[in-house]
Amino acid sequence: MTRAGFAAIIGAPNAGKSTLTNRLVGTKVSIVTQKVQTTRFPVRGVMIEGDAQVVLVDTPGIFTPKRRLDRAMVRSAWGGAEEADAVVHLVDVQAELAVADGTAKPADRKAAEDVVAIVEGLKASGRQAILALNKIDGVKRERLLALAERLYGTGAYSEVFMISAVEGDGVGDLKRRLAELMPEGPWLYPEDQAADIPARLLAAEVTREKLYLRVHEELPYSAAVETTAFEERKDGSVRIEQTIYVEREGQRAIILGKGGQTLKWIGQKSREELALILGRPVHLFLHVKVDERWQEKREHYSQVGLDFDV
Repeated sequence: MTRAGFAAIIGAPNAGKSTLTNRLVGTKVSIVTQKVQTTRFPVRGVMIEGDAQVVLVDTPGIFTPKRRLDRAMVRSAWGGAEEADAVVHLVDVQAELAVADGTAKPADRKAAEDVVAIVEGLKASGRQAILALNKIDGVKRERLLALAERLYGTGAYSEVFMISAVEGDGVGDLKRRLAELMPEGPWLYPEDQAADIPARLLAAEVTREKLYLRVHEELPYSAAVETTAFEERKDGSVRIEQTIYVEREGQRAIILGKGGQTLKWIGQKSREELALILGRPVHLFLHVKVDERWQEKREHYSQVGLDFDV
């Protein structure tokens, strides 16, 4: 008898959800950058463990929303958790301990506040999650146990795992537990499928990752990437056209770079990775467009499965 079901990974922005999803699946299915709130919509990665197939839903970070895009992302994250057979709440140990020690940066304090809000959300929903304490590298065991005891005492969790999504420590135990929690039934995807994301959307996500990797210091969360053309050519290659939307002319200049060198780097890195993922040559053409109201346009939400009316 096989097992199959869904497991949602929720947490504050930058807790390591995408890194954990990629580690569990065994390949890259979700973008990972230095910036928080990188994942804007649920990405489904397909994990296999023994006779079980677990569809991992890497959700956007849960935080206090301010803009329409923020509200849509948070609603999407909670929606992914409500529909899942199992929920993993990933917590950044380093941020929690920094707050306890009085050495926290603003981002650490914000992450700790988001954890409190998620705990309250879980309790209000009436369901328990698996608590996964992440980034345990170099942390003394007694401190980890004390943190685990404090959070477990909230009543929001059924069990606790201590992991390092980057190094892989403890991830195998979590993987086996998720497999055990899946209901009996046929697998939902072919054995060789690692993700459930349309090629056009995947291509846009890869380019957005390269964009933030290159200009993460200068560019706030004011950019979106849309795949406007995805053409299969007779020679087996793919021709892809994409538009990068920004809100101000100054941001356009940042992405272009001196003599267009920054955009050229983004295009080259994106093209190289897409060629590996798609297993064929890729011809990628990037355009940068200024649209100060792109975050208020319904089409940018519908194409990635976010709810515009929030």
